[in-house]
Amino acid sequence: MLRQMCKGKIHSPTVTETKLLYEGSITIDSALLEAADIIPGEKVEVLNLNNGSRIETYCLEGKRHSGTICLNGAAARRAEVGDKVIILSYALVDEAEIKKGWRPKTAIIGEDNKIEKIV
Repeated sequence: MLRQMCKGKIHSPTVTETKLLYEGSITIDSALLEAADIIPGEKVEVLNLNNGSRIETYCLEGKRHSGTICLNGAAARRAEVGDKVIILSYALVDEAEIKKGWRPKTAIIGEDNKIEKIV
């Protein structure tokens, strides 16, 4: 059996930009993507801790170590600069892998959207 599991998580980065008149997506610092095992074009869920909204979109690669978290297009209506978010990706994982100890990668984000820890 396959189960849909959280595969990668970028925990508590701060939104740095919103661009309403832009191709829809979220632009994320490439170092943050790598830390959470998320690739450009991958579907992600964005949870806004400030207003409770949850959206699904795909991610674009932002400049490495820039701290960029930019909601684009319609997603720009769901956040303001300064909001804290959680960015999640999911995968179908075989139950046997789960029993072997499969775990998602989580990047804990601190000040200036820098990685504090990867678990």
